[in-house]
Amino acid sequence: MSNLARLITSPRALMIFEAAARSGSCGAAAREFNLTQPSVSRNIAGLEADIGVALFTRSPRGLQLTAEGLVLQRALEDGFQKVADAIQELMDRRGRKQVVELSLSTAFVTHWLIPRLADFQLAFPEVDLRFQLIAGTLRGGPGTVDLAMRMEAETTADHHSWPFAPELIVPVCSPSYLKAHGTLDGARRDARHTLLHFADPLLDWDSVWGGLVSRRTPNKAWIEFSDYAVVVQAAMNGEGVAPGWITVVSHALRRGTLVPACETRIRTGRSYHLVASRARPVREVTLAIREWLSAQMAQDMETLAPLLGDSAVAAH
Repeated sequence: MSNLARLITSPRALMIFEAAARSGSCGAAAREFNLTQPSVSRNIAGLEADIGVALFTRSPRGLQLTAEGLVLQRALEDGFQKVADAIQELMDRRGRKQVVELSLSTAFVTHWLIPRLADFQLAFPEVDLRFQLIAGTLRGGPGTVDLAMRMEAETTADHHSWPFAPELIVPVCSPSYLKAHGTLDGARRDARHTLLHFADPLLDWDSVWGGLVSRRTPNKAWIEFSDYAVVVQAAMNGEGVAPGWITVVSHALRRGTLVPACETRIRTGRSYHLVASRARPVREVTLAIREWLSAQMAQDMETLAPLLGDSAVAAH
């Protein structure tokens, strides 16, 4: 541009010339730039004086490009189109959202993340989420998704791993159910309870209920579901007592739509981690989302600390 400024007096005259050449009329160019026709003529005359050649011949039929004018028009047409394409690309890029794919449990998304989506969108207005949902136990590697939640012990050679939350199970029910039936471990041990069980082949009975109840416990009815999201929803609806994994029910406990059904807290000694494959670089937006998820969970754990307490049993 600095060299062009030395060659001609007014770079804007190039745009006026291109409009006149395209339309074949000084009047049309004047309307396009909101100028008078004499002003367009003066700009073109000034450009011709700078270059030292005639760009148009004038006739009763309008403007006709000279051979030199045709050379300049073709160069400007190509150059202006490239500039327009570049500007459009930048504008599209500004409006384009980043897609981040997450592999999470259906229950976690339903009962923990969806209630926070408005806050997430405020924090990440440039992100569109895509979910790979798992109805049962979280297992396997992250695959091709950006970020996954898995039960992990430590970072492996295959993927990055960041601690998210301990595996802590709190038997939960709705406030109305608790009022009608009492606690599982209270004075009314003969009260009839409905237990909402998450049936998963990778989970044994004691790891879920911590020995609190068994199949032979009297006055207990059982309803089993293979999708944990449904287990939690049934508990919210007042249908019975469910094992409440803290990574799923923490939001409902904070809101009071679920309450502990007893004093027992089952700590398995395991923990959930957020993981990402090492097969490709982890994007900055993925790391930011990981930090946001972890911060939200940490806030839940801090708020619920008095409710969770230290009273716990180890899973058998």
